[in-house]
Amino acid sequence: MMLPTLLIVDDERSTRDGLRAAMEEEFDVYTAAGTTEALEILKSEKIELMLTDLRLGGDSGMDLLDAVLKMPEPPVAIMMTAYGSVDTAVEAMRRGAWHFVTKPLNLDEVEMLLKRALRNRTLETVNKKLESENQELERQVKKPHKLDRLIGKSPEMERVSELIQQVAPTRATVLIEGESGTGKEVVAGLLHHLSGRPAGKMVTVHCAALSAQLLESELFGHEKGAFTGAAQRRIGRFEQADGGTLFLDEIGEIDAATQVKLLRALSERTIERVGSNASVKVDVRVIAATNKDLKAMVSEGEFREDLYFRLNVVKVEMPPLRTRIEDVVLLSNAFLKEFAEENGRPVKPLSDGAMDLMLAYKWPGNVRELRTAIEHGVVMSNDDVIGVRHLPRFLTAPSVEVPESAETGESPGSNKNSLEGVGEFNLHALETNAIRAALAKVGGNRTQAADLLGVSRRTLQRKLKDMGL
Repeated sequence: MMLPTLLIVDDERSTRDGLRAAMEEEFDVYTAAGTTEALEILKSEKIELMLTDLRLGGDSGMDLLDAVLKMPEPPVAIMMTAYGSVDTAVEAMRRGAWHFVTKPLNLDEVEMLLKRALRNRTLETVNKKLESENQELERQVKKPHKLDRLIGKSPEMERVSELIQQVAPTRATVLIEGESGTGKEVVAGLLHHLSGRPAGKMVTVHCAALSAQLLESELFGHEKGAFTGAAQRRIGRFEQADGGTLFLDEIGEIDAATQVKLLRALSERTIERVGSNASVKVDVRVIAATNKDLKAMVSEGEFREDLYFRLNVVKVEMPPLRTRIEDVVLLSNAFLKEFAEENGRPVKPLSDGAMDLMLAYKWPGNVRELRTAIEHGVVMSNDDVIGVRHLPRFLTAPSVEVPESAETGESPGSNKNSLEGVGEFNLHALETNAIRAALAKVGGNRTQAADLLGVSRRTLQRKLKDMGL
């Protein structure tokens, strides 16, 4: 487990060494004697907390504070001094310090203060991320949301479209199940836009990104002083979505205690903020999504059965792309236009060979992976068409020689020396080689390999297990 990083800046070596010895069990400690040394460390290391003296020999801790706060991701700064005064403390706080302590230091109090500062930083980081995601989702909701955004003419997608049209105008809670990248977020946006409450907010919560305590606070809000770092009342996502839609992404990741509170919110249409016993009425339509089998989780005791029934009023099952391969052409053409416009490029078609390869691929990352492949092709092609060589490496096997016809866009069968058709490729070997190459490139790091391949880490783990690697 990685420890949070702490930079201690003091011109007295005994103070630096004493603080390091006291804090190094809880923090990854760096030390500096002055401003120049501190700034060098801050440029090369990701520092989360900084404890700095106000007087640093010939330097000023205030000047260091000013320089640090101009950085893209500044650490939380706490000032310390033997010359404490109210005026100095106010000035330090006004200029951006998180807190102020006076010497001689009480080490237990300093450690407690650092932990509070770290928690505050974590809350602010998560909140900024969620606010950014919500703003992006709101921008998406304001765009025209017609059913033609749900691209596909396969029987599976026709059924999904019909279900959306029937369910959207109701208040029914909807559970969207499907693999990562199948378009669950798009369906949630359509359900909101086509509902009777499109003017209300659509608020999203990515449940897998939050710890149990943070998730509870994000969903239901908290009162001032409810826990350490709760400096003021916070309105939760349920209240923010009042009159609109709350989208709970990756609902299968929530802990047992939060499941109980969520069940009550769905059953009684009321919530309680953390640290309060007062009930707050909310008018929210809940849409949940998961890439897990919730029914199986219920059988295994990992998910509450009563909550499952509350969420599963209507289920929308998103088919993986490999089961509706006929939609690849429609999706590819739509993404070609989208990314050509985004990048200021002319719309170019895929060559016959490139399209054959797209149709032969299994798309473990589903539509999201296809989008990545098309965007890569649009950006990389300087020809009149997008050929195989312009597509990402994960679509081709290093050991398979791509026929010249695939590069030129001719039909695969037009050259007797070419392969009989890209569809005849040994897909298992292609997939295995692509995974081996990705792992080799990143030194065996599975998370980085999954990112390189455009799939989730869970999908990569499953593939490795299937291949016996």
